[in-house]
Amino acid sequence: MTNENLAIAPIAAAVAVRPAGAHLDEMMARIGVDGLAAAFASPALLARVDQHAAAVRDALADAGRELDAEGLASYARAITAGAVRMGRTIPAVGEAPMTAAGWVGAEWTLQRLLGVCLLAVEAGLL
Repeated sequence: MTNENLAIAPIAAAVAVRPAGAHLDEMMARIGVDGLAAAFASPALLARVDQHAAAVRDALADAGRELDAEGLASYARAITAGAVRMGRTIPAVGEAPMTAAGWVGAEWTLQRLLGVCLLAVEAGLL
């Protein structure tokens, strides 16, 4: 292995081993960045997001899943699939609500995914 391959190998290995991490990164870019910024500026919204995070934590525990990247990504995929089946879309990067008022009025699925993002940040997974 040459020196230039050594510089690339750890990144490629991380991507192959952590596809769940890549999914959480995508959720953070689509929902978490704007949503958590709004939540940290609004105690009422943060309380709501924290309740969603607690529900996610409980659902993972009830299913015997760990609160890790794989468990959170699997939960987020299930919520996203359900939203798509109901004809709802997940915002693209930069299209999520940016204010507390926008998030309070957001659909349940977006608030629940924001709870997933909060848990991922708190667990140091992002």
